[in-house]
Amino acid sequence: MPTLAIDRGFLGDLAKLEKPIVKRVTEVFDEFDAATHAGLHLEKIANARNPRFRSIRIDQAWRGIVLAPVTGDVYTLLKVLHHDDAYAWAQRRNVSVNTATGSIEIRDEAELNRQIPEMEKSAKTAGTPLFDGISDGELTKLGIDEQVRSFARTVTDLAQVDAAKSFLPETHWDVLCGLAAGFTPEEVWADLGAAILQEPVDTDDLDAAILRSQDRVVLVSGPDELMDVFAYPFATWRVYLHPTQRAVVDAVYKGPARVTGGPGTGKTVVALHRARALAKRGGGKVLVTTFTSTLSDTLRSGLDMLVDDEKADSRIDVSHVDKLAHRVFRHEHGAPHMLGSQDEKALWAGLIDELGLNFTPVFLSEEWRQVVLARRISTADAYLAAKRTGRGRALGSAQRAQVWQAIWEFEQTLTQQGVCTHETIRREATRLLEETSDKPFRHIIIDEAQDLSPDQWRLLRAAVAEAPDDIFIAGDAHQRIYDNRVSLREVGIKIAGRSSRLNINYRTTAEILGWSLGLLRGEPIDDMEGGLDSIAGCKSFVHGQAPKLEGRGSAEAEAKLIAASVKEWIDEGIALSEIGIAARARWLSKKIEQTLRSAGVSTVDLARASEDDDAVQVGTMHRMKGLEFRCMCVAGVSAKLLPAANAVTAIEDDKQTHQQDLERERCLLFVACTRAREELLVTWHGEPSPFLTALTSN
Repeated sequence: MPTLAIDRGFLGDLAKLEKPIVKRVTEVFDEFDAATHAGLHLEKIANARNPRFRSIRIDQAWRGIVLAPVTGDVYTLLKVLHHDDAYAWAQRRNVSVNTATGSIEIRDEAELNRQIPEMEKSAKTAGTPLFDGISDGELTKLGIDEQVRSFARTVTDLAQVDAAKSFLPETHWDVLCGLAAGFTPEEVWADLGAAILQEPVDTDDLDAAILRSQDRVVLVSGPDELMDVFAYPFATWRVYLHPTQRAVVDAVYKGPARVTGGPGTGKTVVALHRARALAKRGGGKVLVTTFTSTLSDTLRSGLDMLVDDEKADSRIDVSHVDKLAHRVFRHEHGAPHMLGSQDEKALWAGLIDELGLNFTPVFLSEEWRQVVLARRISTADAYLAAKRTGRGRALGSAQRAQVWQAIWEFEQTLTQQGVCTHETIRREATRLLEETSDKPFRHIIIDEAQDLSPDQWRLLRAAVAEAPDDIFIAGDAHQRIYDNRVSLREVGIKIAGRSSRLNINYRTTAEILGWSLGLLRGEPIDDMEGGLDSIAGCKSFVHGQAPKLEGRGSAEAEAKLIAASVKEWIDEGIALSEIGIAARARWLSKKIEQTLRSAGVSTVDLARASEDDDAVQVGTMHRMKGLEFRCMCVAGVSAKLLPAANAVTAIEDDKQTHQQDLERERCLLFVACTRAREELLVTWHGEPSPFLTALTSN
C-alpha cells in the first residue's frame, strides 16, 4: 500500500493556494493510501531531470510533482503548481543526496549549469575568489558536491552567494553562506551538528535518503494525519527540525537540561518536539508550561498539530505556572480569595504610614518578592543575615529590621483578611508538593523560562521527582520582559554539563537580526547560573531589507505613517494576518487601530485574536512574545514612551533596580523587533527613544 512522504516545499506551495484548489488537493490525496498509483493518475514527465519524477492530476489546471520510489512504497510529494509551471519545475530541477548528511536535496540543475560557465568567464577579471582559502577537501567534508564546488570556485562576491539561494540545495547554500560570512569550516561543521553521518553515504539510494530527511520530509501514516498536515501547512513546515535541534530533542539527560539561543532559533519548536518524544516513551505525565496563559495557549495549539498519537497526547498537560499552583492549592484548600493589585499597593502604603517608614510601596513589594519569597525567608534573623544580591539600595541592620516589620505586618494582614496573592498561593502549593512523594508529573518542559520567578521555579522543582529527563528548559535571558531573575542552582535545578545553544535564526533576516542585536550590545545579561550570557553567535543566513526608522511630530502623524506603510504592504501581496503592529503604550496601539480602520484596513486586538482572523494584528509589546509576522511595525519608540516611566524605578529609590528596569525595557524592544521575518518598520513621534539614539551613536 503506498505511503506518503511530504516535502516542506509542497507545504509551502499549499499554504499559498486559493481555498478551492487546496480543497481539491486534499480530496486527491485523501484516497492515496487506499488507491493504486495508477488510479491516482501518476504519469511520467517528458524531459524531466529525474526519471523518477511523476505528475499527479489535481484538476484540469493544476499538477502535483511526486518522487516515485525505486523499491518500497514511499511516494514523496515535492511540489504543487499550475500545470505548465509544474512540468517546467520537473524539467529544471533534480533530487540528490547530500554526502555529509545523507539527506535528500533539491537543486535547480538547469540554472546551475547556466551559471557556472558564465561565472567562470567573469571570475577571470574579478577579484579574489571568495572561497579561495577553503580547500576542496574541506568543502567535500561539508557535503559540497562536485557541481556545487565548481560553482563555488567562481564566486567572487557575497551578493552572488545570496542570489544562489534560489537554485542551490539548501544545505549547500547554508554551508557556503556560513563560510562567506567568515565562519571557519569547523564552525560550519558544528552548526551541521547531528546531521553529519559517520558512515559512507550511498548517494544513489534516494529511498534511504528520504527516510533520513526528518529536517525536510514528514512521513504520513494515514489519511487522518494527512488531513492534519493539509489543515496546517505553514505551521507544519515550521516544526521541521534542523539536525542540531533533533539532537537536543532525542537526547537522554541524567537530570535537568536546557536549550538556549537567540530569537527565532527554534527553542519552542524543540520544546514541543521534546514533549512529544517524552510522552511517546510512556513513562508518565508530561507538563508543558510557561509564564502566561496566552503563551500556554500557543503551546497547546502547537502540540495539537504535532502530536498524532492519542495515548501520547493524553499524557501531556499544558498549563501555565500559576494555573498549576492554583490547581494544587484548590485541591487542598478550595477556591482562594485574591487580593487585587491596587489593594496590595494600598496595603503597603498604609503600613508605611502606620510604621512611619522611609520606604516606597514599590521598594517594599519588590523586597518581599525578590528577597523574602525568592530566598524562602520566614524569620527576622534569616532576613537580617540574608544576601540581597541584585537589590541596589543598601540597608543597615536598623533599616532591615524596619523592612522586616513591614513585611511581617503585610503577611499577617493577608492571613487575618483571608486573602491571597499569586505569590502566597505558589508558596503554599510548593509546600504541598514538597511534602508528597506522589509527584503529579514525570517530566516538565518549560518554555520562555527566562521570565519565571524564583518561587515559580521552586514550584516546578517540587512538582517532579529528581530523575533523568525530569526538567527541560528553553529560554533566552536576552528576551526577558518581566522583572524576574534567578539562579537555577539556588532553586534546586542543576544543569551543569547539560546545556545546549542554538545559533541559527530561522525567522528573521540577517539585516533585521543584526540591527536588533545592536539594541543589546554591551548590556550585561545574566545566564541564570551566576554568569553572563551572550548571543554573539546568533546568525541568520537569509538576507533582505534593512529596518526602516521613521519619526513624526505627533502621535496622529505617526499613526497615519503606519497606516500608509501597512497599505503598501497589502498592495505588495502581504496578507493582513501576516502584518503585526506593537506599541509599548496601550493608548497608542488603540489610536493606530482606529487610524487603520478609518483607512479601510481590518484590525484585531492581539488580546482577542484567533488563528482564523484575517486582519492586521495590533497589540502591546508584551503581547508579541512568541509570535512572528512577515511585516512588523514597532510603534511609539519615543523618548516619552520607551522606556515607560511607570515601569522604571526611580534611581534614587533603588539604583540596581533602576538599571534592571531599563534593561528589561530594552529587552522588550528587542523582542518586539525580532518578531519580524522580512520587513521591520520602527516609528516614533516627538523625540526618539534613548535606546534608538544610543544605537545610532555607536
